[in-house]
Amino acid sequence: MKKKAGIFFLLTILLLLLVLANICIGSIKIPLQDVFHILSVKESDAGKIILQIRLPRTIAALFLGGGLALSGYLLQTFFHNPIAGPFVLGISSGAKLVVALLMVYAAQAGIYLGSGMMIFAALVGALLVTVFVLLVSSKIRNMSILIVCGVMVGYICSAITEFVISKADDANIVNLHSWSMGSFSGTDWQDIYVIVPAVLIGLVVAFVLSKRMEAYLFGEEYAVSLGIHVKAFRVVLILLSSILSAVVTAFAGPVSFVGIAVPHIMREVFQSDRPLIIIPASFLGGGIFCLLSDLLARTLVAPAELSISTVTAVFGAPVVIVMLFKRKQR
Repeated sequence: MKKKAGIFFLLTILLLLLVLANICIGSIKIPLQDVFHILSVKESDAGKIILQIRLPRTIAALFLGGGLALSGYLLQTFFHNPIAGPFVLGISSGAKLVVALLMVYAAQAGIYLGSGMMIFAALVGALLVTVFVLLVSSKIRNMSILIVCGVMVGYICSAITEFVISKADDANIVNLHSWSMGSFSGTDWQDIYVIVPAVLIGLVVAFVLSKRMEAYLFGEEYAVSLGIHVKAFRVVLILLSSILSAVVTAFAGPVSFVGIAVPHIMREVFQSDRPLIIIPASFLGGGIFCLLSDLLARTLVAPAELSISTVTAVFGAPVVIVMLFKRKQR
């Protein structure tokens, strides 16, 4: 237990260091020792950069990364398979498609889109693909075929999204292509006021369900023997995962591999699959993963910027490959 507490402490320290790095490093480098003085003079140019651009973006990367990793862990628990994730199963792409359609329509009709509408649209798209995946899983027990179906659905949704974006010519949606590739840029405090409570509520609900998850991991019959209503539990689990994935997609677009790679890394680091440990570990790991990825996306080809999914794929894809080899060996 002391060893696990030590790991949590190290992860927290790493998270805080990355938060500071994301605030200080950018097109204009701000020395750490000057940050607090700059923040006290809010009207300065550097103060505006920190408060209006870097700090909201950093908070978004932390919470959306944590929420996405948690969403992936919930899906992996639901399907009893560590390869399941919102991006691989096409759930993120479905959410992206419906949000893109709504954004294009709203821009052409001159309608203002609030955060609630964005999340609702993303949730509709996520749930549509989730229902399809569940229907396939009820007919086909082979997880490999299910993953292939999810990937194909993701490609179809992405292709339609790109077609919609290519036909959109309104000046208000110039940034739609950047969003569709995954990005934390453009996040403001109004978005943060929605993102943080939504993800924290999801985290609390996941904690409440942790004991039921642990029983469910031992099999449905074992869970039933403990008095758990398995069907209702599965519905809550998939809804919670879809909501978290929808929040991420609504504000950052589809972010690849975080939902699969981070929970797997945390299982290896902690040598445990207990939900009470992996739930907070996934949240911290997802925040670290996305903070590091966003920092690299902003700095590697500065002044240009990479999409966040480009960076997360570079780190996340090898983890998935190693995981597949391990499963084959077992």
